[in-house]
Amino acid sequence: MIDQTKNTNPAQPVEQNTVRNNKRVVIHGIAASPGLAYGQVFVFERKTVEVNQRIVEPEEAEEEIDRLRQAIQRSEKELNKILSFAEQKIGNAKARIFEAQIMFLHDPVIIDQIVERIRTERLNAESAVYSELSKYQQQMLDADESYMQERADDIEDVKHRILRNIQQERLFSRFKGTAIVVAKNLSPADAILLSRNDVLGYATDRGGITSHTALLSRSLKIPAVVGLTRISSDANTGDEMILDGYSGTAIIRPNKTDVEKYIEKQRRYALFEKKLTVLRDLPAETKDGRQIILSANADLEEELDYVGFQGAEGIGLFRSESLLIGRDTFPTEDEQYEAYWLAAEKVYPHDVVLRVFDIGGDKVYPLAIEENNPFLGWRGIRILLDRPELLKTQLRAMFRASLKKNVKILLPMISGVSEISATLNHIRDVKEEFHSKNIPFDKNMQVGAMIEVPSAAILAKEIARLVDFLSIGTNDLIQYLLAVDRGNPTITKLFQEFHPAVLRMIQHTIDGGHKRKVPVGMCGEMAGDPIATILLVGMGIDSLSVVPSVLPEVKKIIRSVNYKEAAKISRRALTMGTPEEVFGYLKKTLKTKLPDVPLG
Repeated sequence: MIDQTKNTNPAQPVEQNTVRNNKRVVIHGIAASPGLAYGQVFVFERKTVEVNQRIVEPEEAEEEIDRLRQAIQRSEKELNKILSFAEQKIGNAKARIFEAQIMFLHDPVIIDQIVERIRTERLNAESAVYSELSKYQQQMLDADESYMQERADDIEDVKHRILRNIQQERLFSRFKGTAIVVAKNLSPADAILLSRNDVLGYATDRGGITSHTALLSRSLKIPAVVGLTRISSDANTGDEMILDGYSGTAIIRPNKTDVEKYIEKQRRYALFEKKLTVLRDLPAETKDGRQIILSANADLEEELDYVGFQGAEGIGLFRSESLLIGRDTFPTEDEQYEAYWLAAEKVYPHDVVLRVFDIGGDKVYPLAIEENNPFLGWRGIRILLDRPELLKTQLRAMFRASLKKNVKILLPMISGVSEISATLNHIRDVKEEFHSKNIPFDKNMQVGAMIEVPSAAILAKEIARLVDFLSIGTNDLIQYLLAVDRGNPTITKLFQEFHPAVLRMIQHTIDGGHKRKVPVGMCGEMAGDPIATILLVGMGIDSLSVVPSVLPEVKKIIRSVNYKEAAKISRRALTMGTPEEVFGYLKKTLKTKLPDVPLG
């Protein structure tokens, strides 16, 4: 979403910030949803619900319980309205976030415990709700895991909603005019309800790339930058702001030069995007004839039509764990089959690469356990091999969806050869089961391994002996190789895709696959970075799977270079000693060859 002109109709909130600061401030955070926005700030602050503990008389206890139950009913009505609105805006699958909150309101263990405390401790309804839900919330926070942190935010939202309805306070989510919404944090409900206004962008103190705010912003196509740490205290309602959802930057009270740069960047993006439309049906092929399979990453049904519209050659990464959002149980074989079959049918005759559940770490999953370091713990293929019934259910659904012979299976979080062998044994079992029951399926369906753990990259040649393709997941590979938590805003600057160690690991992986005559692709964020495109083509990458919105831009770059020249560029980049040196060289090279590419 790009705001075409300076905002002339600023938001008029109920309460204005009284503290004024005229100093220009630049804050770097995490780019959560792409796009550019320029306008006036609206600082969104939830009205604090005061909770005063009061001991009630025995005869008042039932009245307090009645207040609680009425508040829960009102809260459920609110959430059902939000759910309905969310389904219209972002589709049924992503709206399941709100189904989970509705289910929480009906959790008999939690609600019965609150009622019991009102009766036995003679607490008023507000203090019983606050005390009991805060306890559950703290348990989530103590888990020190991204997914559990998000569950803590969900509980905070439910807690605040019930308390507000007990006290019969009004819900505020409207403002006049257009604005960039600034907040400490936005709950899923906040993001959806605020989107009913003319929102130019979201900027929050908290949040990571996998947070609900990030997910919903991308679905709503609203630029968003999260993890800005202090944006809510530095910005005032009415301030002008530039928000860059590509670089993850917010400029509060920008100067004339900032505004001119914004307008120029916006102009270049609009012009460049217009030029890209003619490339939709052309192949991603270099000037000297090397073809790269350029496909798209996808999560949900709603994205499938957009994938085709952008000219993708299929889906290079279908994240099946999106089927778990808002659920406390795993989907059945039939439920999974329907999702996989739809994806295969939508992209036919192109391929769809279905990744088995990559759960654990920062991913949602119904098997949440407390771990000291979940990113190095029970996740990905480790969980599925320990719970083979989950893996086999998913494999059956994928085999059933393979009748068009355009389905491939991708295994995540592989760290060595033994995990591949163990998984292939389960695949063999499912094939034998299908043969015995005369269930049709693609007998030649390909199986690939994700290379996102340094040990797997080192063993790329050995792993390639057992699989049909390799897919490099740069997000985790960089994180593990450089020991940098990519969701931690404090050390975001250390997460460097152009680090020489990362580049050499990628080249080693590509070479390892090619020695076994196995194609090597990439599906991480680096695959969709225009500055990295020439480098990756020169390294010999066979396929790139990217966010659909950047696909035409990447295709334009591929079609504008010679493979032999790109190989020379990559060889030179691999000799450099710092990320800054590599980045500067690649940016200058791309700018020289394609001056119309907007790079900021």
